[in-house]
Amino acid sequence: MKKVNCIFIVDDDPITVFGIKKMLKSVASCDDIQIFQNGFEAYEAMKERQEKGKAIPDVIFLDINMPIMDGWDFLDELIALDIDEHITINMITSSIDPLDYKKWNGFKDKCPYVLNFKNKPIFKIESNDLGSITAAS
Repeated sequence: MKKVNCIFIVDDDPITVFGIKKMLKSVASCDDIQIFQNGFEAYEAMKERQEKGKAIPDVIFLDINMPIMDGWDFLDELIALDIDEHITINMITSSIDPLDYKKWNGFKDKCPYVLNFKNKPIFKIESNDLGSITAAS
């Protein structure tokens, strides 16, 4: 089981959020799991954490299609924050549009973080979805 300091789940679908939280219990130990309904809420929380010197999330589960600020816009803003910490971002989507996958590939080139692509529904969270965090003792 991996020890993770902080996880952000950014998704407006409560069923997906519930499923991710449930699956995380079997693969990760984390006392700081934050849930956001859209990218704007998550971005504001990320900015506040950076300004106050609080822990930046090690892992983000990020839905692509959300109201107010979607996953792509969130990524643009996150990259602009210029955070030095290692972050693993799992882009999650129910979209079958091949342009989303192509856009993800484009983001991989300009994003300084690990960027995974996962289709909904998510059936399992793999260890690489949690990044290269050391195992808990």
